[in-house]
Amino acid sequence: MKNANTVLFAALLALGVGGCRGGQATQEAPAPVAVKTVADYFDIGLGGRTVRLQVAVRLPEMERGLMERRQLARDEGMIFVYATPQQMSFWMHDTPTPLDIGFFGPDGVLAEVYPLLPFDERTVASRSMRLQFAIEMNQGWYAANDIRPGARLDLAELSAAMRARGFDPKAYRLPE
Repeated sequence: MKNANTVLFAALLALGVGGCRGGQATQEAPAPVAVKTVADYFDIGLGGRTVRLQVAVRLPEMERGLMERRQLARDEGMIFVYATPQQMSFWMHDTPTPLDIGFFGPDGVLAEVYPLLPFDERTVASRSMRLQFAIEMNQGWYAANDIRPGARLDLAELSAAMRARGFDPKAYRLPE
């Protein structure tokens, strides 16, 4: 028993001494920041407006997209972020909400907008082969907000959203 008490006393003393550095208070390590998920929304500028977007980056997130969503708020949508420019193709499998999709080049400039019909399993493909981002919004949103080809996506705000999601913007050729 004496041995156990001695060990306990030594352990407590070590903790107490370890926590005192010449009378200065110790700083705790900052708590880790929780990484955001595809369910989180980010405020991102689009054509002079601010929209709230969910950011889909991983393949399962992109495949799921807005499936089974019955409604979106007026200025809410989802952005699909690809690592490299490419031709894009989307469909509306299990998606009951009518949407519009805007395709953006790597410079963040809107190139094309198309309507997507509920539950339509025909693909809607972009004409351009050099697109890197796609944003789905409620059908009619682009026209109602006068967002036309040539409008810009705020890539700095998208970069911040990507960092919050735990992705390196440089890997997606986005500004730091």
